[in-house]
Parts: sequence; structure tokens; C-alpha cells
Amino acid sequence: MKILVVGGGGREHTIVWKLAQSPRKPVLFCAPGNAGIESMATCVPIKTDDIAALKDFVIREQIDFTVVGPEAPLALGIVDEFRRAKLKIFGPTKNAARLEASKTFSKGMMAQAKIPTARAKSFDRVAEALAYLEQHELPVVIKADGLAQGKGVIIATTREQACEAVVDAMEKGVFGQAGKQVLIEQFLNGEELTIMAFTDGQSIVPMLPAQDHKRVGDGDTGLNTGGMGAYCPAPLGTPALREHVARAVLQPIVETMSRLGSPFQGVLYAGLMVVNGMPYVLEFNARMGDPETQVVLPLLKTDLLDVIEAVIEHRLDQLRVEWHHDTAVCVVMTSGGYPGQYQNGFPLHGLQSEAATHALVFHAGTVRKNDAVVTAGGRVLGITGQGATLKEAQAEAYKAVSAISFEGCHYRKDIAHRAVTF
Repeated sequence: MKILVVGGGGREHTIVWKLAQSPRKPVLFCAPGNAGIESMATCVPIKTDDIAALKDFVIREQIDFTVVGPEAPLALGIVDEFRRAKLKIFGPTKNAARLEASKTFSKGMMAQAKIPTARAKSFDRVAEALAYLEQHELPVVIKADGLAQGKGVIIATTREQACEAVVDAMEKGVFGQAGKQVLIEQFLNGEELTIMAFTDGQSIVPMLPAQDHKRVGDGDTGLNTGGMGAYCPAPLGTPALREHVARAVLQPIVETMSRLGSPFQGVLYAGLMVVNGMPYVLEFNARMGDPETQVVLPLLKTDLLDVIEAVIEHRLDQLRVEWHHDTAVCVVMTSGGYPGQYQNGFPLHGLQSEAATHALVFHAGTVRKNDAVVTAGGRVLGITGQGATLKEAQAEAYKAVSAISFEGCHYRKDIAHRAVTF
């Protein structure tokens, strides 16, 4: 069996790593891949948004099915294009992926499905948005409507910050086309939680709960990033809360999308804010989270290949999905300056050290150059430690992190701080 994984980040490295463990021994390809993925799959130099080239490759190589990692090709309609060509692919259609690609669309679907979420209003004119902010309570959340690689959310504590965020997005174009329309949203004060689910458009199988760390600095300070680390299972996601999320969030949105003619098939990501024990949806994503994938998939006991096939073939309800009972903590190592300006091309040291080989080292922004692995992105590595407890997993992750280095390297030193006492 031949499988193509689309993407080249830490999430895709984790997916490739998990598929490589299948007893069915699939032959793996990854486009474009990275320096870590190349040891497990044949890396193909095709960009994730070059749908025509990806389709040609799949047809030429007789790939059995394709797994889409990142959101951009989903939003562009890669699933629709592949299905028209009778090619098997794992992921939602372009219209279903609007749950992530448009926050305004997503809010509308939540309203139809009666899913608890923060109050919000959408604007495509700067003057109207600024006038609305004059009366809005603080703090207030400003969100770019479209895809902004996890950086399009600003929590403003003053009216000046809020207005600046709107002008930056809508007039200055700091998020490109994604910020031409903005959502002004009520601030919810609680604790964030991620619950992802496999779904075939009807049945859902929730994954273990994880918690991401978005801010760049220790103590949840500084700018929002694509994610500085994660841990799983998050104690906040109690069995009772998980059951509630499945019943009141995941199942209703899947049923609503199906009823409206856009069944959602693939991985549905629910970003939640838990306020006084009640979950509110902050966002839906149309694919696995990054770095949540790096802590959730290592705990998946069932063959990921079996799960993906069950989703594609609409028989997820016939598969029993099981999980390991240990824990995982992932620490993301980034280039200096991320999420702002940063430089690439610095060699990585310590990847073969004993400490590093005891953890899972998932590559995100790396390439091989002259037989050396060098940095090639903002988020460079995701180091995942595992253990019987979160404290053990955390210790394993940081032991490996301390053995790896590159110029300008930055990482948070408090990943899992909400669940582990230092």
C-alpha cells in the first residue's frame, strides 16, 4: 500500500512516524517533507498548495490514498479535486473546511448547531469595526477571519490596542487577505483545552484531551504563536467534560454540516475555553493541531492506518479505537525572533545524543544541506517526552531539549505548567 502525506511540519512528521508503525508496512511518501521525515518516507519536492502537481504525482505513482496535514490545501479544495479524479483522500471538502477557513462562517454554523461560544460580530469595513469597539467591554478579542497560521488572534486589554489590531489587520494587511474581514469577539476568562475527533461525516471518535501553549514566553506572556508546546492527556479534560463536548459540541456540528450538504470527513479540532466547568468553542479547525498531534498520536494504540481507512470508507462506527494510558509532553524549539523576524540556515547539534534518542524528536522547520540538518522555519523541532505521569513525560522532554542546540534557539521552560507543580 502506498500513502502520500501532504505537508512538511511537525504534525506531518508525527503522522508519517505513526503510519510507519503500522503492521501493514505501507510505503510512505511526503510532500514536501523535511529532514526528519526523509528517514521514514520518500520526500517529494511539491508544495502543499500545488494541488495539480500533487494530483499528477498520486496518479503517476498509483498512491492508494492521501492524508492532508495542513489547512491551506484543504481550504483550496484539494479534497474536492482528488475526489473528482476518483482518488482516495483523508480530509474535509473545501466547503466543510470553511469551519476553519472563515471564522464568520464557523460562528454561523455554531449558531445553527446551538453550540456554546463567545458573542461575536463580523466586520468588513474599518470605520464600522472601530465604532463598534467604542462600546465594547474590555478585554476584547480581535480575530482575522481567514487563515493566519495561528497568529491572527489579538487579545486587547485597552481600546487603543483593539483599534490598532483592527487597523493592522484591515488596512495595513499584516495578515494578508485573511485580515480583510475581522471578528470582534467577547473575551472569555477560563482555561483552554483542545479535543480533536476523527469523523466520517456521521460518527465521531474523540481523541484524548490536550492543552496547547500559544504564547511565546514563559508564564503565557508575549505574542501568540502557532504553538510552543502541548501535553496530553490534560487533567482539565475529565471524562465527564469529554463526554459533554462529544454530545454538545462535536456531534451537533458534524450533524449540522451533514444536514446542510457539506459532511465533514477527517479530523475535526475543537479549540475550547472552559469557564467554570463549562466548555465554549473558541474555534474549529479542519485538521489535526500542531503541536497537539505530537502528544496525541503517540498515545494512540489503534493502527492509525485502520482509523484513516475507516473514515474514508464511512465505517468509523465499526472500529474500536483504543489509547495508551501513559502521558506525553511536547516542547517546541524555535528560531530566535519567532513569531517575528528570524534567520534560517543554522546547523542543529545534538540530534544523535543519548538524551535526544530517548525522546521523540519531530522535525518542523528543517532541511538537509551538505549532509547537515539546518533550520528552515520559525518552529524548528517538537521534542516529545513520554512517561507514566505528566511530570515524568515533562522531564524526558526537557532532558532531550537540553541536549539539542542551534544558534538563536528559543523554547519555553514551563510547558505543562498548569498540570505539573514545579
